[in-house]
Amino acid sequence: MRDVAVSLAVPAGCDDGPMPERPPTSHEQRAGQSWDASYVGGPAPWDIDRPQPAFARLAEDGAFTGAVLDAGCGTGEHALLLAARGLSVLGVDVAPTAIARAREKATARGLDVEFQVGDALHLSGAFDTVLDCGLFHTFDADERRAYVASLAAVTRGRLFVLCFGEADVPHPVPETELRAAFAFDAGVCSDMRRSNAPSTVTEESCDQLTTSQKLVNPPIRSSFET
Repeated sequence: MRDVAVSLAVPAGCDDGPMPERPPTSHEQRAGQSWDASYVGGPAPWDIDRPQPAFARLAEDGAFTGAVLDAGCGTGEHALLLAARGLSVLGVDVAPTAIARAREKATARGLDVEFQVGDALHLSGAFDTVLDCGLFHTFDADERRAYVASLAAVTRGRLFVLCFGEADVPHPVPETELRAAFAFDAGVCSDMRRSNAPSTVTEESCDQLTTSQKLVNPPIRSSFET
């Protein structure tokens, strides 16, 4: 792995102040740059500038209710989609540049959405619905355990995750692995489906998995400890 400096600079339009210093994630180590650097000078490779169809369909079906958290929101397309439907939404991302752009979009569209610079591995608050579009699969095994624990701590209702499946993609996630990651409580009800979601990463449709998890008794059991 290459050393990478995690920039703490805050771009114009993002008044959160510098984040506490944090170690680079495994993705940042592999890429040789911070998450924020991916948004500087143009769109990030995964930013398609519109909601993923799987989440658009879920929104149309009324799957998102109550207070909503978009974990790893990027430039905010999913948070904005849900805010336009009258939901109270918080978008969190570790990249200040992405958050600044998300706020610009919200202002331009006249939408009331809260966007914060924050680390998805250390979430706080309580939300009725949580969504993750393409974040889970970027983490390594240890980070995934920490991330699932972070999600469980704030999810009081339903969690929706969209991630790469087992196709030839940068971060493949076998279906069994995705199920195992969230199978920490006997009361968890899961609904998993495949979808071909647009992605600028491969310039083609990527085989992805959507999983809906109903979290019951969120605390992580000891089986998730290292």
